[in-house]
Amino acid sequence: MKATVVVRLKSEVLDPQGDAVRRALGTLGFEGVKNVRIGKIVEIEIDEAHSKDPKDLTERLAKMSDEMLANPVIEDYEVKLG
Repeated sequence: MKATVVVRLKSEVLDPQGDAVRRALGTLGFEGVKNVRIGKIVEIEIDEAHSKDPKDLTERLAKMSDEMLANPVIEDYEVKLG
């Protein structure tokens, strides 16, 4: 089973890297870009024996995200199965 965890900064957290990309896009002629938020995508492949129950798997991935993949103080995450 493949899963994807999308991690992004919480909306109330400033994103200086995203702001730098937004400004650079304008410099390159890509006008009208109002906001850029930088994040990361973590792709995980889980052994079939450990992925039979989608609810349990989603809970396990959320625990992984809380404990290691994301910083819950400043980041949100979204788990996608499949």
